[in-house]
Amino acid sequence: MTKDELKIILEKHKLWLDSNTEGGVRANLRDANLRDAGLRCANLRGANLRYANLKKADLSGADLSGVNLEDVNLSGAYLEDVNLWGADLENANLKDADLEGGETK
Repeated sequence: MTKDELKIILEKHKLWLDSNTEGGVRANLRDANLRDAGLRCANLRGANLRYANLKKADLSGADLSGVNLEDVNLSGAYLEDVNLWGADLENANLKDADLEGGETK
């Protein structure tokens, strides 16, 4: 996935969130290769990231609440101060991920 494609998906997702799901499009990043992606402080609340490759991605400060993270590769990812409240992390690979300060209630 190119940076431009990801940018468009994130913009549409922001519209979806801002419009209370009336406009825009919920981000569907299922199977996406986001290795090394810069997603610092991204608002991905409610997105689908199942099977995505987020190896070594920077998600510091991101809102991943309610996100489908089943079978996601988060090995070596930067997850400092990330909000994982209500996220589905079933079978997620968190090997060597930095979770310092994250909220995982």
